[in-house]
Parts: sequence; C-alpha cells; structure tokens
Amino acid sequence: MKNFKKLADNPMKKNSSSSKGVQVLAQHIGISVSKARRVIDQIRGRSYEETIMILSFMPYQASYPIFKLVYSAAKNANHNMGLNEADLFISKAEVNRSTIRKKARFRAQGHSYPIKRSTCLIKVVLKEKPKSLLNQSKI
Repeated sequence: MKNFKKLADNPMKKNSSSSKGVQVLAQHIGISVSKARRVIDQIRGRSYEETIMILSFMPYQASYPIFKLVYSAAKNANHNMGLNEADLFISKAEVNRSTIRKKARFRAQGHSYPIKRSTCLIKVVLKEKPKSLLNQSKI
C-alpha cells in the first residue's frame, strides 16, 4: 500500500482521468523497426478515421499489421469503454526493437550460414478528443 500511495501523490505523474484512452501492444511483428516507423510517423496525432484511410492506401508491407492493430484498438474502445470511434485519435504511437529470430541456412559441404530476422514491438494509444475540440469540429 505504501508504494501505491507514493505513485498517487507523485506530482510529476499526469492524471489521465480527463480523457479516456485505450492502449494496445503488438509484439514480435515480423517487420524491421525502420520500416514500421516509416508508417507510424505518418499516422501519429491523426484521427481514427483519417488513420484508417491512410493505412488502407499505403503501399508498404508494414501498413497492414498496423492497420489491424489500430482497428482492433478502436473496436475494443467501442465495446469495452463505450467510446465513439469517430471521436478517437492516435495520441501516442511508438515502435521499438524486439527479439531477433535466428535460423540456419544450410550450405554445401555441411556448412551453414545464419539468417537473422528482426522483429518489432508496436504500441498505439487511442484517446478520445477533448469536448472543446469536438464542439468546434461540428460547427
């Protein structure tokens, strides 16, 4: 209980109760980090509907797993928290390096060469737009 109280009284920790949000995490996605970051940088800070449209028309291979992740996060926000999908936006999106899958490529005369396949970890946070922004956009 003492540790919980320290976290609650910490002035540096921001209180996120003003805006609801959903956080999703995809681990061990078979894409290199640089290729996934190229797609994530395009959608960071955009609305959910705009993000889905951008990801569906992007020619990159990394856009499909990110599309599935954002779509799943929005459906979870709608089902579990009762949030409207049209009011959501990507508040945080990051890509980090994950484990490296190692395989062996067998060659002539009993030799083998390593094959290293990098994977990434994708984290997306969807939050509801503040009420002041919602009222301005409907006018």
